[in-house]
Amino acid sequence: MNKIVPHLWFDKEAKEAAEFYTKIFDDSKIRSSAIVPGTPSGDAEIIDFEILGLRCQATSAGPYFKFNPSISFMVSLGTKEEIDSIWASLAEGGQVLMPLEEYPFSKWYGWVKDRYGLTWQLILVEGDIPDQSIKPCLLFSNGVCGLAKEAIEHYSNIFKDSSIELISKYGEGEALVKDAKVNFAAFKLEGVEFVAMDNAMEADFTFDEAFSLIVMCKDQNEIDYYWDKLSAVPEAEQCGWIKDRYGLSWQIVPESIDEVFYKGSKEEIKRITDVFLKMKKFDLEELERARRGE
Repeated sequence: MNKIVPHLWFDKEAKEAAEFYTKIFDDSKIRSSAIVPGTPSGDAEIIDFEILGLRCQATSAGPYFKFNPSISFMVSLGTKEEIDSIWASLAEGGQVLMPLEEYPFSKWYGWVKDRYGLTWQLILVEGDIPDQSIKPCLLFSNGVCGLAKEAIEHYSNIFKDSSIELISKYGEGEALVKDAKVNFAAFKLEGVEFVAMDNAMEADFTFDEAFSLIVMCKDQNEIDYYWDKLSAVPEAEQCGWIKDRYGLSWQIVPESIDEVFYKGSKEEIKRITDVFLKMKKFDLEELERARRGE
């Protein structure tokens, strides 16, 4: 199981979106679903699913956040035909951000916003397709433009099984934003592959809670460690959620909470939910007591 899991926040469309994504991509499936009762936005639905073998989660939890291009999925594919087919599905009811065509860095590439607002970069790869063909892509814009390299190094120092595979920089005059430095970077955190870049264009968006990263923690020591290393915005600390120094949202949660949500009784789920909604950082011992009804 991946230690870092991409999480998508929807208003009411989490299940519909997950079913849509798992139909258009190979090696994709719905793993499980659950209802979390009594949240501030009412009963929230959680969907656990895989896209191209990458585990993800989605939640229907109200109209509080909207996707933007600051985080997208970059998908590497081996044929134009595959890209064209997937592109047609994603573009229907969506918006083209960069047309599907040849670019200096790829013979077939495009960037599209789907009907739910999530953005996707589809890129033709010549030769072997990487084992992880779908990667979260971080686009550092606005106040954090120019900090991609620093952020990658920061994350790599925090997470185990991490490596920086590539950092490529803009040439002189390539970026319209003077602070932009990195035009493409590839790195791994806990074995999960990511890509990142500084935005070469002026933008009115940055990271928000619509697309966050869950860190699955095995015990309280891990919860404490990642919380202390990543949290940089005290007012954002709520129900396991934090924001780091770059504005990226993380959820620091115990692995065991999945077992409760997806396999527990309605009573167990309600007891745990009632307790964690009052927490900032999760207290694993208190959650276990709630699960047992103590």
